[in-house]
Amino acid sequence: MDVNSGGASAVELPESISSVIPGWFSEISPMWPGEAHSLKVEKILFQGKSDYQNVLVFQSASYGKVLVLDGVIQLTERDECAYQEMITHLPLCSIPNPKKVLVIGGGDGGVLREVSRHSSIEKIDICEIDKMVVDVSKQFFPHVAVGYDDPRVTLHIGDGKI
Repeated sequence: MDVNSGGASAVELPESISSVIPGWFSEISPMWPGEAHSLKVEKILFQGKSDYQNVLVFQSASYGKVLVLDGVIQLTERDECAYQEMITHLPLCSIPNPKKVLVIGGGDGGVLREVSRHSSIEKIDICEIDKMVVDVSKQFFPHVAVGYDDPRVTLHIGDGKI
């Protein structure tokens, strides 16, 4: 797949691109009946369909670049660190001298980035089902995906289920 070309095949805009207000992305969820989270889209940077999901990256007016999978916001440049730090450091700091870490999912690499800050960690394995998420994250969110550059990291593309 050539990430630069926008994926293997052209895809239609996801349903979450609002038809009510052109130029806005709206995340709509049954968890929030009658509500939507909307961001102004300045430019669509990537859209593709992997074997698993629709992948969208856009430049927003207020949150920087945004990664969306199947219409659900996964991260934004503006606030991704809050999620990545909490999901990583709280569990790791509850274990004396952790040595090995397995990350299931997390293809954007943000958790890897945070795990790699712990000097006691000797081995980090990540299992991500969707290679497109990894590739897109490395291209559009290199400050997040920097975790893949750590020599302790081994990436496994596949299903993390046992």
